[in-house]
Order: sequence, then structure tokens, then C-alpha cells
Amino acid sequence: MPYDERFVAPMREELTRLGVRELRTPADVDAQLKDGSGTTLVVVNSICGCAARNARPAVAAALQHATKPDALTTVFAGQDLDATERARAYFTGYRPSSPQIALLKDGKVVFMLERNRIEGRTAAQIANDLVGAFDTFCAS
Repeated sequence: MPYDERFVAPMREELTRLGVRELRTPADVDAQLKDGSGTTLVVVNSICGCAARNARPAVAAALQHATKPDALTTVFAGQDLDATERARAYFTGYRPSSPQIALLKDGKVVFMLERNRIEGRTAAQIANDLVGAFDTFCAS
């Protein structure tokens, strides 16, 4: 059962205020990812503590870097259940985790940070990983 939206809204806004587009339905996900060209960041947001302490602040810091993905998107695990399930269907070879941060290039996952690489690490360490991926896969 999803959480009360009043509790979730501030967690959504941590990303949307940065220009990250929410994908709230499977149709939204497919419209963004199905025939994806270029690079797309997909943040599987979560209400869990490691998303608040580490993942969302890391994304915010990484997006200050000059090189960024072409599209910035998010789904919310435990809230937008169908959209999250659909997004994870694009993460071939990776198990679902919350939070989770994927970078897709031309529709294929080229970089993935799963919960086990987020939890217990600082936002700065995670941001450095993201910036490295941006430099590797998003630079023209």
C-alpha cells in the first residue's frame, strides 16, 4: 500500500525541483524509454533513509556537473507501483532495488547504482560515481 502522498511529496520535489521529470505511469515510462535515443538518467526514488541521506543528495550534486544526461527522469518505488515496475523492465540484468539509479544510452543500461552501492556510502561518493558515468557516457 502506498504511503500518504503528504509524506512523499517533499521527497518527489527534491528531484523535480532540479528538473528531473517524474514518470508516474507505465505509458510515461514507455514514452521516455521505449525508443530511447541519447542518454537518460532514471532515478528509482524511495522513502527509505538511504534515499534521503545518500541517493537524492548525490543526484542533486551530480547534476551540478557540466556534463549531464540528455533526459533526467524518476519513478517512485512504493508509490507509483506500475511505473516503477515498467522502468525496472528496462533494467535488463539488474534486480529491483530501492533506491536505484540507472543511466541508459540509446535504450540500454550502461551504468547502474543499486542499493548495495548507495547504502552506507556518502552522497559525495555516489555523486562522484555518477559524474564519472556522465563523463564516460554523456560527453559528446
